[in-house]
Amino acid sequence: MTTTLPTTVPQRPLGDSGLDVSALSLGSWHTYDRMDFRDAVEMVRVAHGSGINLFDVGVYSVPGDQPPVFTDVLFSAIVRAAGLRRDDYLVSSKLWLEGYGPDGFRPQLANALFRIGCDHADLVVLGDLRRDDLHLRDLVLDLAGLHREGLIRAWGVNNWSAPNIQRLIDIAAEEGVAGPRFAQLKYSVSRRSIPDGEPFARLFAQGFAMQASDVMEGGILAGNLAPSREVGRDPGSIRERIVAAAQGVADLARSLDATPAQLLIAFTLTHAHTATTLFGSSRIAQLRENLGAIDLLVRIGAEELRALAAPFWADRDAVDPEGP
Repeated sequence: MTTTLPTTVPQRPLGDSGLDVSALSLGSWHTYDRMDFRDAVEMVRVAHGSGINLFDVGVYSVPGDQPPVFTDVLFSAIVRAAGLRRDDYLVSSKLWLEGYGPDGFRPQLANALFRIGCDHADLVVLGDLRRDDLHLRDLVLDLAGLHREGLIRAWGVNNWSAPNIQRLIDIAAEEGVAGPRFAQLKYSVSRRSIPDGEPFARLFAQGFAMQASDVMEGGILAGNLAPSREVGRDPGSIRERIVAAAQGVADLARSLDATPAQLLIAFTLTHAHTATTLFGSSRIAQLRENLGAIDLLVRIGAEELRALAAPFWADRDAVDPEGP
């Protein structure tokens, strides 16, 4: 299998934000707290040395609600031990709407920055919109204040619908402030209907961008048919189809002298508006394998990869292309 390390991961513009991000970004969901510290330091060092400049680091625990998670706290020590300066990399943090209160996002952001040892987040991503008591204008203006103070540089949303994102953009334009620049969307060979649909195409035409996530469906598409860790939501209830597609993905990857992970990541980069694809890794070998997706994309080409992956599109006509 092809697992050679690419010369460098290229950078792509994050929509019209003015920021350039690596085409691959490294997540932290249950990773660093499962690794030997030295291995984690070496993995981050290899990732950065290969051109990855964007690290997604969120606070994934609620005090008193579940066992504490320290992956974000560990990240602060890992980057120091890896010899990275703050201006060597970009940090993306999560802001959860469940925690939005009278003081806005400020307390939540302050806690996140404290835990990762930073004075600002380059990107923040608003979590899923599940509350009906929020006013979108309040969110836009609150984030605009954090932007003016230099606490954030750009912001986006996670799996919001296209109409709600357009409303955020319109409010920001009315108020003369920075609006959302990207959406973190589920995107894979099997989940395509929302990012490839016309509603999001209209957003992308305005300079909006996508961060592809959940590209392996919790590892199922890469061959782990019974993952031990939590798998994300299942829009369209198509997970059985995704499980059934895993063998075909493996067969196609083998025919391309690649691994399933490389094929899955490379596919997401064929979308014209994917600024970066987010994946997690808890082993250096796994990171090196995933980096090989860049070489696969160059070797096969975006158009051919999309054609070869067409049979695995499982959510065609199963979800509303506008999104949740």
